[in-house]
Amino acid sequence: MSANEGAPVRQEKDGPGLLVHAAGPLEPDTLSGILRSAANARAALKTGATIEVVVQGPGVRLLTADSPASDAITHVRQLDVEILACANSLRSAGLEAGDLTVGIGTVPAAVAHLAEALTAHVPPTRVAHH
Repeated sequence: MSANEGAPVRQEKDGPGLLVHAAGPLEPDTLSGILRSAANARAALKTGATIEVVVQGPGVRLLTADSPASDAITHVRQLDVEILACANSLRSAGLEAGDLTVGIGTVPAAVAHLAEALTAHVPPTRVAHH
């Protein structure tokens, strides 16, 4: 059984949501702070709002089972905050989905996931030409 079996399946939820993009090299305290912000958002947004933290770049190393940020990861997972790792970043870091803390999901490409999330919730801008 891989570490990611049982990872959450992304479901559409009601209400406004939050998508946090954590990119680049991250220190454990930085990731913990990002996750605390997501926990604060959970308290402020109505029940059922989708909250995702998408981690891209070398910071995906902090999502492994032996992460120094594991307490913060466990805490936000208990609050129904979804943590997603960029699969491209995992590959670049020499990691696989099975190396992640149980319950952390993956997306094929963080930037594509962000673009899809934005276009799903923001109507396209129309430019009038005169």
